[in-house]
Order: sequence, then C-alpha cells, then structure tokens
Amino acid sequence: MSEFILAALVSLFDLEHFLFLALGTMLGLVVGILPGLGGIAGLSLQLPFVYGKDPTLVLPMRIGLLAVTNTSDTFPAVLMGIPGTSSAQATILDGFPLAQRGEAARALGAAFSASLLGGLFGALVLTASIYAARPVILAVGFGEQLMLIILALTMVGMLTGTSALKGLVSCGVGLLLGAVGAAPATGEYRLAFNTVYLSDGIPLVIMGLALFAVPEMVDILRRRATISSVPELGSGTLRGFAETLRHKWLVVRCSAIGTLIGAMPGLGGSVTNWVAYGHVVQSAKDRDMLGKGDIRGVIGPESANNSDNGGALVPTLMFGIPGSGSMAVFLGGLVLIGVEPGIGMLERHLDLTFIIIWSLALANVIGAGTCLFLAKPIARLTLIPFMVLAPFMIAIIYFAAYQATQSWGDLAALFVLGVLGMYMKRFGWSRPALLIGFVLAMRLDAAVYQSVQVYGMSFLERTGVQVMLALIAVSVFLAFRFKPSRGPLTPDGPHAPIDRTPQLIFLGLITACVAYVIYEMSRLTFLGRVFPLSVALITLVLLVAAFALSLRKRPSYLLQDSEREWSAGERPVHSDLHFQGWMLGLPATVAVFGFVLGIFLYISIFLRLKAHVAWPLAALGASGAVVLFSLLSHVLVLDYPGGILQSLIEMPWPFN
Repeated sequence: MSEFILAALVSLFDLEHFLFLALGTMLGLVVGILPGLGGIAGLSLQLPFVYGKDPTLVLPMRIGLLAVTNTSDTFPAVLMGIPGTSSAQATILDGFPLAQRGEAARALGAAFSASLLGGLFGALVLTASIYAARPVILAVGFGEQLMLIILALTMVGMLTGTSALKGLVSCGVGLLLGAVGAAPATGEYRLAFNTVYLSDGIPLVIMGLALFAVPEMVDILRRRATISSVPELGSGTLRGFAETLRHKWLVVRCSAIGTLIGAMPGLGGSVTNWVAYGHVVQSAKDRDMLGKGDIRGVIGPESANNSDNGGALVPTLMFGIPGSGSMAVFLGGLVLIGVEPGIGMLERHLDLTFIIIWSLALANVIGAGTCLFLAKPIARLTLIPFMVLAPFMIAIIYFAAYQATQSWGDLAALFVLGVLGMYMKRFGWSRPALLIGFVLAMRLDAAVYQSVQVYGMSFLERTGVQVMLALIAVSVFLAFRFKPSRGPLTPDGPHAPIDRTPQLIFLGLITACVAYVIYEMSRLTFLGRVFPLSVALITLVLLVAAFALSLRKRPSYLLQDSEREWSAGERPVHSDLHFQGWMLGLPATVAVFGFVLGIFLYISIFLRLKAHVAWPLAALGASGAVVLFSLLSHVLVLDYPGGILQSLIEMPWPFN
C-alpha cells in the first residue's frame, strides 16, 4: 500500500500532471458556465482525445473537469436564473433573488466556498472508502458482481425521473442500445443492420452528447433564454465566505447528504441539490427568507452537489458501476485508456486510484479559487445571449462526435439519438437511467455468461447472491410503494392540460422498436440472444403496463410535459421540428461544402437569422471558429468530415 501512495504523491506533484489537472479544471469551469452542457457533455467532448494517452495525465484532466462543473454552474444560476447544469436547480431559489437585490457577489462567495468544502469532504470520504472496501471487493465473485449490477440498474431505473415504471423502461432501452454490435459470447452481430458502423456498437461519446448536450441546448433555445438583468456583482464576496464558515455544521450535514446520495447509483446532482435544500428548510428555525434570498439556501445545495462526486466515485472505482450519468462517461474513459475499475483497479492500479482522489481534492481548490478570483470577468460572459453562443456549441459538439470513429455514421447517430434525448427530456423519461444502462450492458451481458459458465445455476445458492436478491426485491417494493405521484392535474390548475397524443405516439414508437428487437433476436443462437431477448421481453411488459396506465381517463404521473412548467415569457415561438431542422442543418451544410466552409456558412447564417447579428460580425465570429477548428485539427492531428465540394475540386488546407 505504501509504495502505491508514494507513487501517487510523486505523480501528483509532477509539473506535467499539474498542468493537465489545471487544463481539465479550466475546461470544467467553462462547461459549467455555458448552459446546456454540463459534466456528461464535457466528459463526452474529451473522450475522442484520451484514447491511447498516458493514464497518469488523462485521469487528472478528466477529474479536473468533473470536479468543478458543479462549481462554475453557479454563475448562470445566480446571475441569470438558469441552471448551468441540473445540479444547480435548487441554488436558483435563493441565489437569483440575492442577485436581484444587488448581492450577487455575496451569493457567489458563499457558493464557491461551500463548493470547495463539499468537494474536500467528498474526497475525504472516498479516501476512507478505499481502505474499508478493498478487502470486501477482493472477495466478490462473478455471481455477486452480476447481482450487484442488477441491483444498481433497478435503483437507477426507479430512483431517477418522476416514474419508477418509466425509469425502468429507460434502463431497459439503454441495455438494448448497449447490446448493439458483436455478442461477447459468440461474436454474432446484433442490431447492426448490415452496417460496418454499428458492428462495433454505438460509441459512448455519441450517446453522452446526444442524450444530454443536444436536448439541453434545444430546450434553452426554445425557451428564448434572455441575458442576465444583473450587470453588476455588487460587493460582499468575503462576507459570503465568512457566512459559509459560520454555517459550518450545515456544510458538514449537506456534504454528508451529497456523499451518501452520490454513492447510490442513479441519483446524482439534481436529486442531491433538492434533498439538501429540503434539509436546509427542515432544519432552519426561521424560514421566512428561504426562497426569497436566504444565504443558507445557497450554502446547503452547493456543498452537497460538489461532495456527491466523491460519493459517486465509490461504486464507480470499487465495482465498476457508475454512480451517475457523469460517472458512466468517466467509466467509459477509464476503459479507453486501459484501466479496469473494480478488482483490477485495486490490485494493479491502486496508485491511479489515489491520483484520482487527490486530484479531485486539488481540482476543487483550484476551481473555487479561480471562480472567486475571476468572478467579475466570468460573470460578464453570462451576459452574452445564448442564441449567440449556440451555433459555436453545436459546431463543437458535432466536431467532437465525428472524432469518435471519424465516420459520417457518428453525425447521423448523434442527430437521431439527439432527437430521442429531446423527447425523453420533454416527456419525463430518465436519460441518466438510459445512459447508465447503456454503459453497463456489456458488463451485464458478460457477467451472465461468466456466472453460468463458472457456477452453473448454483451461483444462486451463494450467500452474497441471495443477499443481493433480497435487496433487489426490497428496493423494487419500496420504489413502487413510496414513489410520490404527481396525481391528476385538471385543466383548471395553474398549468396547461397535458396533451396525451404526442406522448402516446412516443410511447408507441419505443414499443415498436422493442418488439422489433425481440423479432431480430429470435434468429440468433442461444448465447447470442439470451441477454438482449430477456431484456427486451421485460422492457416490453413494462411498456405495455405504462401504455395501459397512460390510457386512464385522468392523467397520471406517467404523463408529463416539461413545457407545461414554462412561464408565459418562455413559451416557444417555434416547434421542436424547427430546431431539429437547425441541428440537421450543420451536417447537411458540411456534406455539401466540407467541414471548414460548412462551419463558416452555418455559423454566419445562424448568427444572422436567429441571433440577429449583423453580417460582418457574423462572418467575423464564424471565421474565429474556423481558425480554432483548424488549429485543433493541425495540433492534435484530427480529421474533418469531407463534402461533395472536396470530391469535385482539389482544395488547399484547411479547406480539404
């Protein structure tokens, strides 16, 4: 153990390691500030650039991004009333009113200091868990691993979103998408549709960007997000820091809540944020100002949403089971650089485990310090209308997606799965459950095969397996017994009535796809079809149940439309199809003119028509994007998608 600790310390204080950590931290701050991205999208954007790189350099960069996204997302939450990520939702309740009173600096000072302390608390808990969990993990066999994955999937499905039933269906769809490609036991191709692109499965970077970056961006664009009405921060940064120290026990309690919830697969930052805020309300003696600009309403959620990273890393590193959507992408990155989480991580890569933990703590210090020091200039970035930033973010997302396999299939898959993510977000289907199911699909498939091959059906007689089965049964019972229902909402309520038709169409399409999977799997051999066929049959039963409940005369909590929660000023002028067309417009333009010219034309037209920027300024902004992508391609030796123009005319770099 001591030699691993020594090796980790040497790497931690290496200059190159520190520079990569600082780079990841800066990227994380930018990702958190820009509404619509978040940790999952940021980590997904990094994925194409980490393959084959040195793990001691890649890991601190990814941990740096992961650690501080929940720190910098406070800027748009406090100054604009828009959460930079879902983890900042509860912060808005008191942070935005404080900014409107001219106390934005005080709110930011309290938020960043609470984030710092919460992040350090999570790193401390993660360090302790290494010593406590290591002997337990080394004693776990294939059967226990199989049951643990199933337990995690049931928790993910039932604890995310508003409906346990919809969460489990989302998880099943994720498992089926993860089964695309060659079967691990027989090598047979499943759901590849005779294409080379799908023969290796859907890349994780595509899934992460499509489910989270694309829907969030389109959602904000449709809500016509306005610029901040708070041009000045005011004063009081040090006062906010002092108030965090004065409420130190609130920080400790909320950090403990964040760590505990983070360690439970399927919950994550958005749940942590609200549970911590609920604790603030319940434990407060004077509640008059809560929701109107109480500093405790900022301190509690911000300390919790940073500590949950430490908790979420516990199942991710110890068992290879992601504790959240961000950890699912982080887990995929570990596999890409040749690091196997779980038993292999603690036996052969214990030094990397300590590097991750201490990098997490150090990144929180760097991130919080940077936010406090650069609060005023960073705050001015949030005054930029999102419509101006959108075309650049769309270009970055497509560029990163193309690096997954450098195939046009990447762009097509991003668009198709992005549309799926948009409607899942709108209709209340759990995207984290789908992503985690996708990541765990291959592990579950392999675990079934290994358990049967090693133990036969006798693995069910093992004590650890029986304990896991009991926990699964209890978790299913509690989820359906105590899951809060929204109850029927009548047209006379504060929101518009639910429109059943588009939701039932969406449900019908998902059902048809699952039925097609059952038909396709029946053609394969037993070992090739047993996993996806079992998942598809269970998912189909759940879909039929959801369909039956949705046809009740009064709307149930299975039916929900996020647009019903929008204020009158947020009502979209354009339909979903309008912005889906703009998302499709970029690859269409690139297909004709190639990437560089296509990016220039797309950004120029978007800025002029949607953001109403003058043509010269629009062209100038598009030229800046072209220069950036050209430099990235040259320095990192990356490829561009070509177009019809390049096939007809020989063009110089970078237009070729």
